[in-house]
Amino acid sequence: MTPPFITFEGPEGAGKSTQLARLASRLAGAGVPHLVTREPGGTGLGTRVREVLLDPALDIDPLPEFLLYSASRAQLVREVICPALSRGEVVLCDRYADSSRAYQGAGRGLDRELLETVTREAAGGLTPDLTVLLDLDPAVGLARAASRGQPDRLERADLAFHARVREEFLALAAREPGRFLLLDATRDPDTLEEDIWAAVGERLGPDLLPTA
Repeated sequence: MTPPFITFEGPEGAGKSTQLARLASRLAGAGVPHLVTREPGGTGLGTRVREVLLDPALDIDPLPEFLLYSASRAQLVREVICPALSRGEVVLCDRYADSSRAYQGAGRGLDRELLETVTREAAGGLTPDLTVLLDLDPAVGLARAASRGQPDRLERADLAFHARVREEFLALAAREPGRFLLLDATRDPDTLEEDIWAAVGERLGPDLLPTA
């Protein structure tokens, strides 16, 4: 059985990085080989691109912004994600192509056909087996993000932008209910962790999830 490729998505401040780390810990405790990565990032190129994309001092137009994300994604898929899956490792990724659909598609207003064409080429056709979507009111999420310190370039976008991003995430989940696990990010983190673990366990199955 091929190990699953699992992505975490959501608006700013939804807690996806926290829940991804908790899932990684659960996989480690169960003896499941896995790899954790993120977008943009995860490679030498991706790390450089991340610095540019999140720099609040830069003003980046929507198209080059999307192309930079796509370049980082293409490198990550080929250098990190596909090799890990081939080795039999579960891959956990903090953001992936759905973020481009939400942020650059709905948020920035880029042409959807262009976005899908470039995304398909950049990802090499690789789609997640499970996408954990943590949903949160953008006003609440931005307040959470602000409490962490200096906001990055995306966090500085206005509330209307972040509202469009959230709406697109929800629309994506509605279109692909079999892939998305939609969770209310205001719920207790321990409860969210258990719900995520249950969904992941179903996808791992007995061949990949060792039993005591």
